[in-house]
Amino acid sequence: MTRLAHLSDIHLTAPNLEWTRADWFNKRLAAWANLRLLGRAKRFRHSERVIDRLMGELRQRSVEHIVFSGDATALGFASEMRRAAEFLQIAELPGLAVPGNHDYCTIPAARTGDFERVFAPWQQGRRVDGAIYPFAQRVGDAWLVAVNSCTGNRWAWDASGAAGLEQRQRLARLLETLPPGPRILVTHFPVSLASGKKERGYRGLRDLAELVDVAQRGNVTLWLHGHRHRAYYLPQPPHAPFPVVCAGSATQIGAWSYYEYTFKDAALTALRRHYNFDKNVFEDAESFQIQLT
Repeated sequence: MTRLAHLSDIHLTAPNLEWTRADWFNKRLAAWANLRLLGRAKRFRHSERVIDRLMGELRQRSVEHIVFSGDATALGFASEMRRAAEFLQIAELPGLAVPGNHDYCTIPAARTGDFERVFAPWQQGRRVDGAIYPFAQRVGDAWLVAVNSCTGNRWAWDASGAAGLEQRQRLARLLETLPPGPRILVTHFPVSLASGKKERGYRGLRDLAELVDVAQRGNVTLWLHGHRHRAYYLPQPPHAPFPVVCAGSATQIGAWSYYEYTFKDAALTALRRHYNFDKNVFEDAESFQIQLT
């Protein structure tokens, strides 16, 4: 039996951020206004306490591998990434990480490669042509396949992403060459909202249909993601031929939870654990089973 933890969207920030003059003329200014003036900081004000408790719990529950589906930061600064990596204990625990749209807050932030450098311990795996994305990790009987669905965007309102043609082509080749075992795709962006409807264009995957097609042809049997802060499970989403699980946010007040997956062969049991602030503990919330065939 293999035990995984799936968490996402912790949105940590740091005391000293590396602001430059250019940051006041790009998307980061709008992200800062959302954080400081429009309530995001208030919704995530207990993030460090919750993550500290969560990581202690994962050790107590003998979780073997962590799947992190993006948005470690609030504004995409390297100092935020380093702080998030420290709280997530990436140097001590095995895991897989993909960036979120906040980690790629601006076009320059995406180009720096800061996320990939900081989270390098959780980005080890099989690759095609030496490219960073996609990559695959063998965990138990299954393959976790990481795809970067995020892009640096120019406009303040644009929170969309895309895998891109070249990464989709590498993904097809990677899936073709993986040894037998269930394939679980990990991205930041969702396939569908909890309602089953597509994400709005300015918040969704611009090449969703193309990426789903590659995943289907590559025998992917489960898609894990974050981006939306309320956790949900879609056993038969209208836009994909396989189940989808959104981890939600591990740290947003009221939504705070994560998933624990245990599986053997092709049988996976998912358990959502929800944070109880008054007791400072995570408690069972709901469970379901998925056949990875």
